Amino acid sequence: MSKKAQVSVVAFMLAVVILILGLSFAYPVNQVTTDAMNESSDFLGETGGLNCTGTTDNYVTATCWIADIGQAYFIGGIFALAGLIIGARILWG
Repeated sequence: MSKKAQVSVVAFMLAVVILILGLSFAYPVNQVTTDAMNESSDFLGETGGLNCTGTTDNYVTATCWIADIGQAYFIGGIFALAGLIIGARILWG
């Protein structure tokens, strides 16, 4: 196998690993975002969370929007990185 083919195979394996990493991060990031956006109480009885459904404060509403959209950008960025690695190997292979 030539050196160019070996580099292409390693780049493809790296892209697949990053893609799997993005898929494995999707559910935990969704859980953390959901926990942060909903009002909940811990075992001490203290409440936490943003309470996005029942707020009229503009700052909390903006934070809820950013938290909700941010998870899509984070996972999408990981997928874009994997696609960038594959695309770079195809274009400049």
